[in-house]
Amino acid sequence: MKRLRTSLKNYFLTGLLVILPIFITVKVILFLIRGMDAILKIIPAKYLPDTYLQVHIPGLGLIFVVILVLAVGLLTKNIVGRKIVRLGENIVERIPLVRILYAGVKQLLETIFLQKTDAFKRVGLVEYPRRGAYVIGFITGESKGEVQDRTDKNMINVFIPTTPNPTSGFYILIPEDEVVMLNMTVEDAFKLIISGGIVSPPK
Repeated sequence: MKRLRTSLKNYFLTGLLVILPIFITVKVILFLIRGMDAILKIIPAKYLPDTYLQVHIPGLGLIFVVILVLAVGLLTKNIVGRKIVRLGENIVERIPLVRILYAGVKQLLETIFLQKTDAFKRVGLVEYPRRGAYVIGFITGESKGEVQDRTDKNMINVFIPTTPNPTSGFYILIPEDEVVMLNMTVEDAFKLIISGGIVSPPK
């Protein structure tokens, strides 16, 4: 009887490990599709495909967003588009709080997408919150400007994520020689952090 209970428990856990990742993945994809579909509400109902087909087609919002992004990119590449963008940015720069938020987001995205960067490509160990205790951090680049000029050592930027939600965390500047660089991939590091140490990557 004990062997039967153990076998049933193992079967259940195995099935759970197969079903849960699929279930969560499908839920996230459906959530994103629904969110994109909600954007279609800005279009008058009489112009929507649903009006003519008499049935809702999931994913149209995603297609619409892709086409919209491509159209904006194409428009921005020509002289007229650039002038429109500059005009819009000039208006935004006159709004105090919005100006700070817009400039920060734009600079971050330009750094990630338009420049060659090592951000989030390296993983390291940082001694925190006390000596002998370590946390996993993602190297986001070398410190520059005044921060670097006012320190004697070569400083690097490190993002320390939290568990189990690695999208939140805090940013620290630390001397490069105090970071233990790891051969672990970013993907394996995320798995380790999200699982709270349960899923350990192989050596």
